[in-house]
Amino acid sequence: MILIKNGKVLTMSNKVYEKGDVLIEGKKIIEVGENLEAPADAQVIDAQGMWVMPGIVDAHCHIGMWEDGIGFEGADGNEATNPVTPELRAIDGINPDDNCFREARENGITSVVTGPGSANVIGGQFAALKTYGRRVDDMVFREPLALKVAFGENPKRVYNGQHKSPSTRMATAAILRQNLIKAQEYKKKLEKGKSDPDKLPERDLQMEIMVKVLNREIPIKAHAHRADDILTAIRIAKEFDIDITVDHCTEGHRITDYLLEENAKVILGPLLSDRSKVELKNMSFKAPGILSKAGIKVAIMTDHPVIPIKYLPVCAAIAVREGMDEMEALKAITINAAEITGIADRVGSLEPGKDADVVIYDGQPLDSRSRTVWVFIEGHAVKKPK
Repeated sequence: MILIKNGKVLTMSNKVYEKGDVLIEGKKIIEVGENLEAPADAQVIDAQGMWVMPGIVDAHCHIGMWEDGIGFEGADGNEATNPVTPELRAIDGINPDDNCFREARENGITSVVTGPGSANVIGGQFAALKTYGRRVDDMVFREPLALKVAFGENPKRVYNGQHKSPSTRMATAAILRQNLIKAQEYKKKLEKGKSDPDKLPERDLQMEIMVKVLNREIPIKAHAHRADDILTAIRIAKEFDIDITVDHCTEGHRITDYLLEENAKVILGPLLSDRSKVELKNMSFKAPGILSKAGIKVAIMTDHPVIPIKYLPVCAAIAVREGMDEMEALKAITINAAEITGIADRVGSLEPGKDADVVIYDGQPLDSRSRTVWVFIEGHAVKKPK
């Protein structure tokens, strides 16, 4: 057992302990509170003068899929040969030896939602991983987590360059709709096959994952920057009654009223980057604060490697500088990120029963001068004082 004592504990579940304790047993948090008694066999960590919070969650990145400093050999995020590839699984393309996993956990990022890029209309399946482990099978804790789909510039550019569809936003939307309709038909055949095995369709890996989307077992993770692309993504999700997160949402601050009306789940970013394409012309670090103050739940993400994942806390800090409430910014990289991506039963806050993913800082977590002193992932110290 491990007892962290006397730290300023940010539970991210609407409770702050100025002098709080966190008790860990095995891989789980057992108790959070004040003046907890140390069991006889417990390792006691005195966090006096330090800040204690849950491990940080990156709600959208591509860590392990574009490996650090390798180039083409380590680029496994876009199968840009077919605009429809829902059968692709992130876990088959992630290299846990990517240096960035180490950098992530050493900087307090303990959980990541990672998956394919945005070259294709339907790109493949995202997964949730811890940032510590020797093989993906030991790191993954939710898979499939979501199905990546993309709107806007990227699929247009990729397939226009190949002289094939989609080369317009109309075609992107039509291809997604057509495959959702195809999945509806596949689902009907599966239902008929329950009573008559002779009517079971031949297994189709593409349609199997699409049916999970139709059943709302997983959401679509919609890459959409421009306001019109965001609204197209929401329109299609409503047409088929499927769950959706709006990822990137660069111009979301221009349509806050519509996002509120649609109860949109927003994963915002990357913001600490240049305006590398036309659809980023309205990118602003004021956006997280605007959306949050409008009453929209926001997660902030890196889109690693666009922004190196270790700078996720820096992104949240700049959002505070540009108008976001400090506690809301911390939520955007912990509990909000976990809730929006559907992994809050495991991570995102310090509560009994949740994974013992805990970070101890020597100062305020969003102060760029603060350092992680201890980092725990499922109760295992992956960083400790030297």
